Amino acid sequence: MSESRFKVVKSNRANRIALAAAGLVVVGFVSVPLWAQPSFQRTLTTYLCLLALAQMWNLLAGYAGLLSVGQQAYIGLGAYGLWVFADGFGLNPFLAVPLAGLAAALIALPTSVLAFRLRGGYFAIGTWVIAEAYRLIVTNIDWVGGGSGTTVTGASHVKMATRIPVTYLMALGVAVGSVLLVFFLLRSRLGLALTAVRDNETGAESLGVDVSRAKRYVYLISAFGCGLAGAVTYLNLLRIQPNAAFSVQWTALMIFIVVIGGVGSIEGPIIGTIVFLALQELLSDYGSWYLILVGAVAVAITIWNPRGIWGLITSRRPLNLFPLRRHLVVADALAPEAVKPEGSVGRSE
Repeated sequence: MSESRFKVVKSNRANRIALAAAGLVVVGFVSVPLWAQPSFQRTLTTYLCLLALAQMWNLLAGYAGLLSVGQQAYIGLGAYGLWVFADGFGLNPFLAVPLAGLAAALIALPTSVLAFRLRGGYFAIGTWVIAEAYRLIVTNIDWVGGGSGTTVTGASHVKMATRIPVTYLMALGVAVGSVLLVFFLLRSRLGLALTAVRDNETGAESLGVDVSRAKRYVYLISAFGCGLAGAVTYLNLLRIQPNAAFSVQWTALMIFIVVIGGVGSIEGPIIGTIVFLALQELLSDYGSWYLILVGAVAVAITIWNPRGIWGLITSRRPLNLFPLRRHLVVADALAPEAVKPEGSVGRSE
């Protein structure tokens, strides 16, 4: 059989239909400021930021094998970076958001040198300790309000009719951007390296993959994403307190969303965020029982299906909304109905 009869396929018809539908959903979200109340926009802003945070944690744990319990460090740094650039330097608060994300990534660079000296469970505990160290440092700096926190007055001077819709659109951009960032990253050479590291770190290193560099890149990207989400979150809230901004509850929410949605997939955090939103809306009136019920849901899904809801869906029907692999197929079988789902024809690269 001649080589010309084979072709590398990156996606199939189902992928293209799903991506088109996702584009329509994003357009619908863009229209929200035209018809929704400010309170609804602020609520959606919170959940969109959670989606971005979950994607960043999933990138770390699901693809790089870095089980961090300290990503709240970069949420807090992003929040205070917003205040520093908006109030301290007098910049436009909307311009301060990307600068706060960059500042978080820059601080993550020397932090990674310390954190990467640890492995496994020690790395998880170490990241938590690092986040607590940053919280204590910020708490003892009077310039940023100390333990009582501070208010982003630069943003409060912007009219609500402008601030709330723009903040919402920025949150939407961060959420959609996080999904696209992970998608294109995983389709790159770095993504191939991460997949190899996740499957077998020792084997990947023996094949020439620079494991430390790949993990450090992902750690910095995640810090940037968390810093952006933290800045947008507190642009929405305006009031920053160190105990809240650096709270481990942020990472707990990320883990919960990723676990119930599905670790190691782009679709998992999206589904997990939707489920978390539904659970919070349905169970929030039950007081402390709300946390117990949410925890019970997470435990049940972990025991019942460790791959999460998306893993359960794909186990029954092969499906990938975001195609991450390439497939070698016979050219004669390239009719839309003949291109089978991932892993069913030929081999993946």
